[in-house]
Amino acid sequence: MTGPAFGADTGSGNGSGNGYTLQLRDQHGAPLPDVVVEVVAPVYTGSVQQVAVMDQVAKQFQPKLLTIMQGQAVSFPNSDDIRHHVYSFSDTKRFELKLYAGTPIQPIRFEQPGVVVLGCNIHDSMVGYIYVSKSKDVLISDQQGAVKVPAYAEQVAIWHAQQTQEIDTRRIVTVTQLQQSGSVIVETQTPAPRNTFSEMFKEHHGH
Repeated sequence: MTGPAFGADTGSGNGSGNGYTLQLRDQHGAPLPDVVVEVVAPVYTGSVQQVAVMDQVAKQFQPKLLTIMQGQAVSFPNSDDIRHHVYSFSDTKRFELKLYAGTPIQPIRFEQPGVVVLGCNIHDSMVGYIYVSKSKDVLISDQQGAVKVPAYAEQVAIWHAQQTQEIDTRRIVTVTQLQQSGSVIVETQTPAPRNTFSEMFKEHHGH
């Protein structure tokens, strides 16, 4: 799902022939890491053979945010010495890996673009995200909130796990509007503690 473009704040962009650095900030002006920036481009028609990995370590998903391409498969190994029960309510991909240890034999393929929120039916504090892209060019902002946008990009889609918009909303930004400012404001919210993963998921989706 897409939404209106983010507003750009004032400042100077850091551009070059090879692209330019885009700065992501929250509504308080603080640098915002872990923002997904996808170059809006024709759907990639090649096949993705590499299987991505979403591990489970110390009762947390590792990485917490995984970006993959449409059609790519993901393996969900359990590196803990306890069993997990991984599942997703998301429309992009609903699935369930019932109580297990080790590595499931069959990875899960994600055929639709969008956002998948992961939880564990045993450990409610475990929440992870898979961003399934249409494009082969997907970037994540660093700890300083910076990301290098390629020079050929005309539009980018921006998403963050704690954005105030619904979890599956991508905001579209026209790059030419940002080349002077070099910065984008992303409004975020701090999630309140939840007793269960399902409560967190339903509230973020407005259900």
